[in-house]
Amino acid sequence: MNIYSYNVNGIRAAFTKGFDKWLANELPDIICLQEIKASPDQFDNTIFESLQYKAFWNSAERKGYSGVAVLTKIEPQRISFGINHQIFDVEGRVIVSEFKEFTHVCVYVPSGSMGDERQEFKMKFLDVFYQFIDSLLQKHPRLIVSGDFNICHKPIDINHPEKHEHVSGFLPEEREWMDKFVSLGFIDSFRKFNQQPNQYSWWSYRQRAREKNLGWRIDYHFVSKELDSKLIDATILSNVYHSDHCPVSIKLSN
Repeated sequence: MNIYSYNVNGIRAAFTKGFDKWLANELPDIICLQEIKASPDQFDNTIFESLQYKAFWNSAERKGYSGVAVLTKIEPQRISFGINHQIFDVEGRVIVSEFKEFTHVCVYVPSGSMGDERQEFKMKFLDVFYQFIDSLLQKHPRLIVSGDFNICHKPIDINHPEKHEHVSGFLPEEREWMDKFVSLGFIDSFRKFNQQPNQYSWWSYRQRAREKNLGWRIDYHFVSKELDSKLIDATILSNVYHSDHCPVSIKLSN
């Protein structure tokens, strides 16, 4: 089973860059999308039906902003939206999909790069999300949390870490939160298989950052230890270019 996560930075923009053709070629069993920046009535989403996906959307109330989606070839037993906290849920940041073999969470953590107010909002979201996942784990120990966390966990996950110590996304308090999150009982799936530096999933559009590989690894699949024996591969698909992010994938055995 293949599960992908991809911040598409606007699904309508991604379509103009061939996202639909790429998806038709890849056909993962599940793909969760972040920052879709649209509601389903704003683009032709029949492509997903033609590829045999069931599509679930959690769009932000604000037009052209945030939003997540889950496309799945596997029938979920239950779908829920948000984290039961209105100020975050209006931004369309979480979908929980319950399957027979595991439960999956798609998340788009807020960015704090727009200033102190949004950084404070981000930290509040992280606190509420931590409690939400902690509670979810009690009911669903076979849990996968996928998405854009907007945090580089370790120095290996960012280019020139010494230059980013005071930058949102690599702040000490954010990285400490990530330590606490992982300690709930999660495996950083990519680092289970790859300990190499210079492995990134996001690059600024500025200063030819992607060409120079001046990136950040902020997109993750966190897999609970209950599923460790099922995890057989994890990859960053850095050669995919529909966004300033690239997809990240995991493969589970049946």
